Amino acid sequence: MQCTQCKQGQLVPSFLDDLFRAHTCNHCGGNWVLVEDFVSWKERNKAFEFEPADISEDTSDTKKALLCPVSGGIMRKFKISASTDHRVDYSAQVGGIWLDKGEWALLKSEGVAGALNSVVTQHWQNKVREENTTSNFADIYAAKFGEATYKEVKALREWLNGQPNKADLRAYLLSDDPYSAN
Repeated sequence: MQCTQCKQGQLVPSFLDDLFRAHTCNHCGGNWVLVEDFVSWKERNKAFEFEPADISEDTSDTKKALLCPVSGGIMRKFKISASTDHRVDYSAQVGGIWLDKGEWALLKSEGVAGALNSVVTQHWQNKVREENTTSNFADIYAAKFGEATYKEVKALREWLNGQPNKADLRAYLLSDDPYSAN
C-alpha cells in the first residue's frame, strides 16, 4: 500500500511499540492501524498500561483530508483530546486509523493510547467538546475576574453547592438588603 500522507513511501507491515499489528510508512514514519487489530490485542492484554511517552520528537498533524490507503475514500478527522488540537484520521469503510509521525507518542502522553478505538466514537468526541467548552468558559471567567478572584469564587461556588440550604444562601447573597422586609 502507498502512504496516504506523504504519497512517497510504502506502508510496510510492522508492530506499533512491538505490541500490535500496524503498517508503517518507510518514508514519513506514519502508521496505519486497523481498529480490529488494536481491539484484539487489547482483549488479550487487559491489564496492560501504556507508559506516558516523551514527545520531544516532532509531532506532525495533517491538516488536509486524507484518503484511506485501502478503500480510497475520504477519512474523517477525530480530535484526540481537549488538551490538544491534534486529530487522527479514520476510515469508517475499513475501520482503520491513520497516525501521523509522533501521534502515537502524543496519544500515550495524553493518556489515551489505551482508548485508541474509543477516540473515533461519537461518545468520545462529545466528551472532548464538553471539555473544550468548560476550558473556554474557564478562560473567559479568569480573564474577566482575574486569576485570584476566579480561584476564590470557584472555591465559594463549590462550598455553596455542598450546602443543604444553598437556595436560601443564594437568596441572601443576591439580595441588596437581606435584612429588609421589602
